[in-house]
Amino acid sequence: MPLVMTLALRNLLQDRLRFVAAVTGIVLSVVLILVQMGLFYGFGRMVTLIVDHTAADLWIVSKGTQYFEDISILDAEMRQELSAVDGVSEAVPVVAGFSAWLPPDGGLIGIFIIASDPVGGLAPWNIVEGGLDDLATAGTVSLERSYADQLGVSARGETAQVRGHPVTVGAVTSGLRSFTTRPYVFTDFRSARSYVGLPANLVTYFLIRAKPGADIARIRQEAQARVSGMEALTPEQFRARSLNFWLYRTGAGAALVAGALLSIIVGTVIIAQTLYSSTKEHLYEFAMVRAIGASNRYIYRVIAFQALVNALIGLSVATVISIGVERLTATSVAPVVITPALVAVAFALTLLMCVASGIASIVRIIRVDPASVLTR
Repeated sequence: MPLVMTLALRNLLQDRLRFVAAVTGIVLSVVLILVQMGLFYGFGRMVTLIVDHTAADLWIVSKGTQYFEDISILDAEMRQELSAVDGVSEAVPVVAGFSAWLPPDGGLIGIFIIASDPVGGLAPWNIVEGGLDDLATAGTVSLERSYADQLGVSARGETAQVRGHPVTVGAVTSGLRSFTTRPYVFTDFRSARSYVGLPANLVTYFLIRAKPGADIARIRQEAQARVSGMEALTPEQFRARSLNFWLYRTGAGAALVAGALLSIIVGTVIIAQTLYSSTKEHLYEFAMVRAIGASNRYIYRVIAFQALVNALIGLSVATVISIGVERLTATSVAPVVITPALVAVAFALTLLMCVASGIASIVRIIRVDPASVLTR
């Protein structure tokens, strides 16, 4: 092992209690950063959940629609005009809207109904019981397993009511939580109109599926020129608009943004202060190394390696803890989502603060007169 690494590790392990305290401070800081950023990312993923899982090249929405649950109302006759656009394979209508669920034991719960062509449009995924064919029957609905207690049903075949209409659970899903806290309930297209009170001449959205090789940008431009009162958005545009509205234009998003930024600031300050204090404890040891002829560059390398060791150990433990938090919150109202990108950002911040705090302590070390160490 190179002498630089040996000296760095001996410095860290000389006082193991102080080393454990320093690593603990780093772990807590990184967990704070990862969890807060994970909440921010998790909320964003929930906002675009439906858009991300819909097979469509374009979304046709009412002008001004900001996100999927921001109900759009379109004339059903638009379908013929949209289908006539060159390059369009099909225009699939979607009916969606808020409704009321009446559990078997009484009560009233707000839900969000979704219906479309299950093959060419919008359909539930992560089905753990039943299948899409089971939702083709009138009066059959899907149940999100994480809402079972709230809705008062837990398995296929159980019954309830939606806006006064009897319904039967035909399929059970897992992981389709709504960010509005109103459960997503998928059903057949015809029944959905009754559940949301939408007349036969209206729909909520159209999903455009293009022919292979078709120019999506040209289809979008032609559709908007041919049909008035609507917007044609690519999935990326609809996703960006939804995120912009909820993350940056509402109180909920602002709070998450502020929390994520605050966690980064607080976490990095804790890391910097912890490591600065730890390195400063070895002030005279480093001065002794300088007194026997070590260069400043050598000292820099030792402290940089110490920073790397602290960062790696702290991040590794923090990542394991954060993944545990992610699993515990997976089916909650506010899930934490930890991705490799978030871990990479946390590692970069941790390493930066570890090195920065080490550099700050180096300034103190260099200012110490080596001769003063020899006279002690």
